[in-house]
Amino acid sequence: MELTEKKQLKLKAVNVRKGIIEGTFNAKSGHPGGSLSIADILTYLYFKEMKIDTANPKWEKRDRLVLSKGHAAPALYAVLAERGFFPVEDLKTLRKSDSYLQGHPNMNYVPGVDMSTGSLGQGISAACGFALASKIEGNPYNVYAILGDGEIEEGQVWEACMFAAAKKLSALTVIVDNNDLQIDGTVEEVNSPYPIPEKFAAFGFNVIEICGHCFDEIEKAIEEAKACEDKPTAIIMKTVKGKGVSFMENQVSWHGSAPNAEQYAVAMAELNAAEEELKK
Repeated sequence: MELTEKKQLKLKAVNVRKGIIEGTFNAKSGHPGGSLSIADILTYLYFKEMKIDTANPKWEKRDRLVLSKGHAAPALYAVLAERGFFPVEDLKTLRKSDSYLQGHPNMNYVPGVDMSTGSLGQGISAACGFALASKIEGNPYNVYAILGDGEIEEGQVWEACMFAAAKKLSALTVIVDNNDLQIDGTVEEVNSPYPIPEKFAAFGFNVIEICGHCFDEIEKAIEEAKACEDKPTAIIMKTVKGKGVSFMENQVSWHGSAPNAEQYAVAMAELNAAEEELKK
C-alpha cells in the first residue's frame, strides 16, 4: 500500500474514532472500547475494499457487512456517516429515543446497515445466508462478518462455521476482533475461546492472523481471503480495546461505559493531536 493511501486511511480511522467518542458521549451510554478496536478494519473495508453505493444502499451487487458484535454500533455508525450514508452530525443522536441510531444496528432505519444485530452469536448465521445466496444466485459479492472474541463463546457461532465450511462459502470472511476483553474480564478468565486460529481451522476455514491496526496487514489478509476459492476465511485480528484513546486502551471498564465531559475533552484532544500529526 502506498504511503499516501495509508495515511489517508489512518486519517479516516481517526475521524471514525472521533465519531465513536462523539456518539457515546452524547448518548451517555454505549460501548466505546470494542468500537474503537474495530475502527481500522471498518475504515479499510468501507473506504478501500467494499463495493457499495451511498446513493443506493440496497444495491443488489454490493458487498455486505454484518456487525455480529452489534453492541459496537457506534463504530459502524461512525464509518457509515464518514462514508456519506447519512450526516456525521446525526452521530450526536445516538441512543436517543427519537433517533434512528439506536444502541444496536437496525437495517430498517439506518442507511448502509445490511443486517440488524445485537443478540450475540446470530450475526454470523445471517452472513452465511448472504454468502449462500450469492452462490445460488450467481451474484458474486463478498460478505464480511465481524465478531468479538467474547462473542465466539456462543455455540451458534460454531454451528454457522460448520455450515459455512460444508457449503464451501468462499465469499464469507469472518473477522474476529481479538482484543482479549469482554464485559466483565478477559476472555480467558470468563470462558476461554483459545486457541482461536486452531478452532477455525478445525471447522474448515482458511485462517489468517494479523494485527488489526496495521493497514498493510489488513490489506494482505483481505486479498488472501478473496483469493481463497474453496472455503471460507477467518481473519483473527489482535487488537487493543479502546485503541486511540490512551485512558481507554486495554481497560475492561470501557466495554460499556460512556465518557463524561472531562474524559470526552481528553479523548477528543488526543484524537485531534493524532490527526494533526498525520497531516504533517
